[in-house]
Amino acid sequence: MAPNLTKARAIRVARADPKVAEQRQRYGRLSASAQAKPGTWQVDFYANGTERVQVIVDDATATVRESWTGYQIAWQMARGYPDQFGHKLNAPYVWLPLAAIFLLGLFDWRRKWRIVHLDLLVLLSFGISAIFFNAANIGVSVPLAYPPLVYLLARMLWVGFRGAGEGLRPSAPTAWLAIGGAFLLGFRIALNIADSGVIDVGYAGVIGADHITHGLTVWGLNAFPSDNPFGDTYGPFNYYAYIPFELVLPWHGAWDNLPAAHAAAIFFDLATVAGLFVLGRQLGGTRLGVILGFAWAAYPFTDYALQSNSNDTLIAALLVWALVVFSSPIKRGTLLALATLAKFAPLALAPLFAVGERGLLDRSDGLQRQALAQPRGRALAFFSIAFIGGLALMLALPTIEPGLATFYDRTVESQLDRSSPFSIWGQEHSLEWLQTVLKGFAVGLALLVAIVPRRRSLPQAAALAAAVLIAVQLTAEHWFYLYIPWFFGLAMAGLVALPTVAPEPPPARSTPLGRRRGPRRPRR
Repeated sequence: MAPNLTKARAIRVARADPKVAEQRQRYGRLSASAQAKPGTWQVDFYANGTERVQVIVDDATATVRESWTGYQIAWQMARGYPDQFGHKLNAPYVWLPLAAIFLLGLFDWRRKWRIVHLDLLVLLSFGISAIFFNAANIGVSVPLAYPPLVYLLARMLWVGFRGAGEGLRPSAPTAWLAIGGAFLLGFRIALNIADSGVIDVGYAGVIGADHITHGLTVWGLNAFPSDNPFGDTYGPFNYYAYIPFELVLPWHGAWDNLPAAHAAAIFFDLATVAGLFVLGRQLGGTRLGVILGFAWAAYPFTDYALQSNSNDTLIAALLVWALVVFSSPIKRGTLLALATLAKFAPLALAPLFAVGERGLLDRSDGLQRQALAQPRGRALAFFSIAFIGGLALMLALPTIEPGLATFYDRTVESQLDRSSPFSIWGQEHSLEWLQTVLKGFAVGLALLVAIVPRRRSLPQAAALAAAVLIAVQLTAEHWFYLYIPWFFGLAMAGLVALPTVAPEPPPARSTPLGRRRGPRRPRR
């Protein structure tokens, strides 16, 4: 159908927008180009070779629908479109009751003034930032995300290094939490099917899975369609994880409803809940498993990832299950390798996972040291074999096609070099020195947790893993709410259990070889 407006008329309508006048006053003469789209015209204004204003003109009414300047030109996710992330979840009548259920369900009414209750409020406080994000005010939403991250980093370090306390002890009966958690899981799935969208992240997973099953290249320039040209920025396992769902619900070559992405996101979500339940049972019985599962089902930002049908809960599931099998160096090494070659941030956990529940400074005297040396050496060797072997297996495909150089350029390097307004570093370049300091801190922390504490319980290991991931996220050039599930399950595992590590009994004093101590002879 031919457009109603001519190109020249669309430009004239766009020039009347106040933002165009404002930018013309600032930069002088603006050159214009216009492109017809279904029902609209997109008019772009340039000065000094840079796009300064983008105006969307309604073709039927010859009026301006919307206009954008600055980073909101390039980043549509900064425009506050209502159906971009979360959909109905963002409605106050959905979000607020969910947040209340999360807080009240996990509250200990017998001892109200406990720091773990503040932890719950801080976890919910990301919602304040999200309000401004939904209002297209990321100049406020982005800085507001950092205080909760810093607080949670400090709390996870305290839990991880001190390992003492009573933990989160909800007053609600186990049966209530179990029934409530089951209801919330059903609600989340129903809401996902009835009203959710697939963002470019989930779309990329489906495309990559389709390419692999059809023998096509996954990484490289023009490997992905024009509506998702940078969908090849993830590791191989991200695309492998979508293959079963794409085989059952095939991609039809367009950004449509993408049922495979919905099915994958629901599976990742349920896999995380199952892992948390099993982990909780290991930590303290069925009640703790129910508490952890309920916390995930009730927390709004885990549902936010599900409603966006992203791949972020895949990372959460892999890391939670890695904690479930933490006593096995081979299993935790394999799962960490898969998480690393899905989205690369979990690589920072390698030192912590390599040593397991014994830090490198855990030393004993005499014969006890000799007895522990071989098991520790074997554990490190088994982890290394599993982790490096898993990485090598996952890298086999990109090594063959298109080659590791292209793979690195399209994944790791493209993410390191990206510029984004969704971090304080992308909004305020004068803070680059602080970002560099934090990067050094994150690297140092990732190495430090392999050394101390000398002994760490499983909840401590969970808290330390959450701290390392938060430290990495604090340095990221691009940060978004979808990353919260990466550390949420780990953080809750640390907060719920919090057992104190029992001190080791002092080793028996050794005696010179060949001499035995017997009962003393009475003195005559």
